[in-house]
Amino acid sequence: MAWLKRISLFIMVNILVMVTVSVILNALGVNRYFYSAYGIDYQSLAIFCFVWGMTGSFISLLLSRFMAKRMMGVEVIDPNTRDSALQDLVQMVHLLAKSAGLPKMPEVGIYDSPDLNAFATGPTKSRALVAVSTGLLSRMNRSELEGVLGHEITHIANGDMVTLTLIQGIVNAFAMFLSRVIAFFIAQAIRGDDREESRGPSWVQFIITPILEIVFLMLGSIVVAWFSRMREFRADAGSAKIAGRDKMISALQKLQMVYEQPLDGEAAPASMQVLQISSHKGSFLGLFASHPPLEKRIEALEMMRG
Repeated sequence: MAWLKRISLFIMVNILVMVTVSVILNALGVNRYFYSAYGIDYQSLAIFCFVWGMTGSFISLLLSRFMAKRMMGVEVIDPNTRDSALQDLVQMVHLLAKSAGLPKMPEVGIYDSPDLNAFATGPTKSRALVAVSTGLLSRMNRSELEGVLGHEITHIANGDMVTLTLIQGIVNAFAMFLSRVIAFFIAQAIRGDDREESRGPSWVQFIITPILEIVFLMLGSIVVAWFSRMREFRADAGSAKIAGRDKMISALQKLQMVYEQPLDGEAAPASMQVLQISSHKGSFLGLFASHPPLEKRIEALEMMRG
């Protein structure tokens, strides 16, 4: 599970939610109201898909903090802990949160992983979680850590999870709509007749619809990933303001040193390509990357005044 991060986790939960919703709706026979002897009622189907697409996306958002804790094994740190290192981490997050103008201090958590990783998630600015890996804490110095935490706090302050939720909701709506339309015509072609009783949903559609939905949701994640990459640049800039540009650059350079220049000339293992997300530059898989290449992020920060 070490490769999971904020966007990857959100997309995975969203797909699970949407497929579950579709299966339930199909089992309840809701789809039959959009088909008649004359074909598909496109307007009603579009409204239905938009409402449920947005609902599924916001359900994923509401589950994001809970799922992150469960799937990543995050242990929330008691702000009154007597562990000086953990207390220092909490205080650092809270100071950055105040600088970013958050209305309420986020929960701070830690999880066991050798990766240099951190993420922020949560449904609102007042119900957020910032979690860091043990690998990040042990291998980054205080300045670098502050740069990373400033980046994650900025994600919360910018409302990035809500923005991506709205985008994901639109993707969900298109995926639901297209999968049902295509499944309908495939079912009609298989049945091979135009009798009135043949109109409407069939077992073929029940099987094909969720499969097509998964395919379209995966393709739609390319759009979500593109928006995520754009927001990463904004989060870097936000960290430069509240933590310091040099600290953010230093943190990214540390990631570059660890993940892009491995020992003995070997490629970094897949489990260690977390914050980098740039091992597929220029390839089709790069379209699914939630983070821009590290060198581009460093270049953008160096071009900032300050």
